[in-house]
Amino acid sequence: MSTTNEKTNEFLPGILPPRGTGRTLSSRRTVALRTGLVVLATVFASTFLWKVPYGIGPYHTLQEVNADICPQVSELIPKSNGALWKTLGDTYETDAFKMRAVDWLAGAVRIPTESYDQMGPVGTDPRWEKFGAFHDYLLKAFPLVHASLEVTKVNTYGLIYVWKGTSSSLKPLLLAAHQDVVPVEETTIDQWQYPPFSGHFDGERIWGRGSQDDKSGLIGIMSAMENMLENKFQPIRTVVLASGFDEETSGLHGAQMLAPVLLEMFGENGYAMLVDEGSGYGEQFGRVIATPGISEKGYLDVMINVASPGGHSSLPPHHTSIGILADMLVNIERNPFEVHLERGSPTYKIAQCLVHTPDLPASLRRDIIRAEHNELALRRAEQELLKNPMFKNLVGTTQAIDLIHGGVKVNALPEQAWAVVNHRISTQSSVTATKGRDTELLISLASQFNLSYTAFGARITDADAPAFGTLTLSEAYTHGLEPAPVSPTGHDAVPYQLLSGTIRAAYNSHRGLSDDDSLIISPGIMSGNTDTRYYWKLTEHIFRYGHTDGASGGSIISGVHTINEAIKISNFVEMIQFFTTLILNVDESELP
Repeated sequence: MSTTNEKTNEFLPGILPPRGTGRTLSSRRTVALRTGLVVLATVFASTFLWKVPYGIGPYHTLQEVNADICPQVSELIPKSNGALWKTLGDTYETDAFKMRAVDWLAGAVRIPTESYDQMGPVGTDPRWEKFGAFHDYLLKAFPLVHASLEVTKVNTYGLIYVWKGTSSSLKPLLLAAHQDVVPVEETTIDQWQYPPFSGHFDGERIWGRGSQDDKSGLIGIMSAMENMLENKFQPIRTVVLASGFDEETSGLHGAQMLAPVLLEMFGENGYAMLVDEGSGYGEQFGRVIATPGISEKGYLDVMINVASPGGHSSLPPHHTSIGILADMLVNIERNPFEVHLERGSPTYKIAQCLVHTPDLPASLRRDIIRAEHNELALRRAEQELLKNPMFKNLVGTTQAIDLIHGGVKVNALPEQAWAVVNHRISTQSSVTATKGRDTELLISLASQFNLSYTAFGARITDADAPAFGTLTLSEAYTHGLEPAPVSPTGHDAVPYQLLSGTIRAAYNSHRGLSDDDSLIISPGIMSGNTDTRYYWKLTEHIFRYGHTDGASGGSIISGVHTINEAIKISNFVEMIQFFTTLILNVDESELP
């Protein structure tokens, strides 16, 4: 998950449980609000849990709830490929295969493929060279994948694997996962239960950086492919795997370079669907909910720069540039963006899926059901849902003052002071609207402090008027990113329905559950960004979903982007089963 645009996902549907927290609702009648954070956002993707106030209403079955609200599909078990699916499923449950899976993932973790901010181009910065060793490992670990699939390398370390199907008329399935991991802080190494690049297996978990994010995804896909090839599977529909190598630093050298090659291979909207890393599943209001991300929030870093005359600090003005900047930052934090739940938005769909959970308070259930056609019910539901700060952050545009700098010497007046405000832009807003709001918010202070004001290249005040100093707003580091297009999820959205049925099939088969006891599928949203930001032209049907178990870590935090990252081997094997089921289901589907 990206550190620059870190991914958080969701625990309210669409917000994932913190990977590995293992927190569940103990009964249908509990007191207090329980909130669990994910590392992230990133991520995907962060999560939180709500406990339910004592004295909730009666359980509502799916039949009692309006069938049009968050409709569910049955598990989707491969038919023409059913025998192979059962054979592989039985294999995956054996101890021998579990140890093979341990070896695959642990070996990948042992190669430290860290990516850093502001790395130089490939070929000039030696820190990229470790990816060559990682490629050597993949070649050794998955010989059939490399012998049977066409492999294209882009910018040296970007990987595209093409598993050619027998029908060239069918659009390919595109899978994505990244090779790189976030760096390990040297000062934290002694806090790891096992060394961060040891790939240690303690009999239950594989430990190390990347064991969750995102080598489990990449190795999970390749493990599924290797096993299918061992069983002589030949796809009808082409399968493509794209793997960048700097997702954690915004994908400038990896996915950004892969995108035009993928576009040239199969054309605009030339892929049937795309599944990249993202959220998983976890318990909400007494029911397990899986939350494939159907969109991502936008991104904008705004630099606020105040310049004023310098001089000796013994002869100060009423306000220095640092003091003026401080006033502006306080004003920003006093004025957060307005947040409203809008019908049809991804977060509205998230809320709708809660009606299928048994422990949702009865009054909130009624309001969510009525909200589609009743404004007062929508606002009541909004008021209640936005009490959860994690959900509120998913719904609206956020602001976080993350960087600040000013002054060079204690006895010199600072001639310049600046700060950077990070925005994650609501799916219902835009980069332009966010810039406009920031610009408007500081006009009165620019006048108060007699500053000449320029915002994003436009003069806001008269440039010729006398001024004490200047105020400049600009995009910091990179251009803003619009919110991602929202993938269709309706009754006729076959890719989403197929993915939903696949999730249920993988979840059920791993646990021996009937479909009646299965999990709920809810649209999710990423508060940060994945490599899919570069793939919007490839397909309308983009999903961020990794089939990770939000409770797989027991009482131990999963460690994504921090110390003690780990994954249960049972969850990793289930991920392999998920990718196997997805490939088989898409292969025999009616997708174009």
